[in-house]
Amino acid sequence: MDLTNKISAAELKKGKDSFKKIFFYRVCGTGMGAAACLLKEKGYDVEGGDTNFYPPMSTYLKSTKIPLYNLDSFDHELLKNYDLIVVGNVVPGSSEQARAIESLGVPFTSFPEALGTLVLDDINVIGIAGTHGKTTTTYLATQVFENLGQRPGYFIGGVINDRPSSKLGEGKYFFIESDEYDSAYFEKISKFRLYALKNMILTSLEFDHADIFNSIEDIKDQFKATLRGLKGQMIFNDSYKAIDELVHELNLNVQYYGLNHGNGPRILKESPDGSEFEITLNDKNYSFKTNLIGKHNILNLSSVIIYALNEGHTVEKIQDAIKNLSLVKRRQEVRGFYKGAPVIDDFAHHPKAVELTIDSIKTKYPNKEIVVVMEPNSATARSAIFQNEFRDSLMAADTVIFTRPMRPTSVKGVGDLDCAKIVNELKEKGKKGALAKDLSELMSCFEQFVDENKVLLILSNGTCLGLWESSFVEDIQKS
Repeated sequence: MDLTNKISAAELKKGKDSFKKIFFYRVCGTGMGAAACLLKEKGYDVEGGDTNFYPPMSTYLKSTKIPLYNLDSFDHELLKNYDLIVVGNVVPGSSEQARAIESLGVPFTSFPEALGTLVLDDINVIGIAGTHGKTTTTYLATQVFENLGQRPGYFIGGVINDRPSSKLGEGKYFFIESDEYDSAYFEKISKFRLYALKNMILTSLEFDHADIFNSIEDIKDQFKATLRGLKGQMIFNDSYKAIDELVHELNLNVQYYGLNHGNGPRILKESPDGSEFEITLNDKNYSFKTNLIGKHNILNLSSVIIYALNEGHTVEKIQDAIKNLSLVKRRQEVRGFYKGAPVIDDFAHHPKAVELTIDSIKTKYPNKEIVVVMEPNSATARSAIFQNEFRDSLMAADTVIFTRPMRPTSVKGVGDLDCAKIVNELKEKGKKGALAKDLSELMSCFEQFVDENKVLLILSNGTCLGLWESSFVEDIQKS
């Protein structure tokens, strides 16, 4: 590994106005594509390349007129015509692509560092971090502040209907999804450490990403590096032991929301049409109504409300701003109907997120049985780390269909998730269940378990054995 031309943050900042032409290497990732669009908005001449171009990011990049190149047939010598190369974290450190980039003599960096230094350095950035809820909360914050008459910028790691995944904005606020995954093969630190954060909302903190972290302490260390220098608001969910440890170890001055310090939210009424809830701030109780349902959605929204109250927005305006909010795609998204059953697509792939999502769907459809399809797709989910936790979180479902992982886990020193064992244990508890190894078997399970009295909840951060790339998508939209 030759990092001679890896440019430092200080050098990047100093030469901020000299990097006119920038190439995003593996641009079609959600974060890379969104960052490329922000740099283009900032006035940089941005181009990009990738080996595969999939909608919706490829479509959106083309709509912004960012030139795109297929890296499989691209002459890497042409990269010498650029002032800066932004390298995606999907480029392995041992790859020929990495060696080619290093040999060009062109400065290169990661997209979090490019974004933090070239775009966000002089902006009021609010980082939305945590194991679960980052994408949803970032989108909720953006909508709420838009409804409050602001023009916030945002960076969201998900696909949104009728708007881009990122926007520079014109106002006082920039909300950014701040994940803890590493930045690049040459920068093995969490992305949020490079985003020039001024404030942080921390929604949750549990062990995840076992392919890069060995323990929850490793993840906490990444947060410590950022939190020590944070000067703005810190609004943390108090329901997680690791968050409480962070606060005490660093002696942080935070505002809590959650269930342990009495601040709430306290859900007063919940129905398929929405929720009424109450939060406490500075010994005052405030009541709110929203169309959102589910404890985790109300928790996420409460953090945004507290931030808005602290920013001087009135309770009355906030009450109006939260009445009708949307979720990003693949977050409790109704995709259509199968045999009369609503088909819901959700990204949940961590046991806690699985539990909370099922809880929300049961509230939305109180008279229907829940059929869950669980695809363990991430490196951590495919491992045995959460063997018992997945079983317990799925107990709230009536029927569970596990899809067999297509590849073994990449987490070192840990075996693979035993999906068959979980299915059998759930059956012993009176649940219905099955294991599907391919799309044909999955469709057979649908025929067996799904009817108009059910809800089909598909939990996956992938294609679910190719289901979302098959004719199933068109079929359920016609129903």
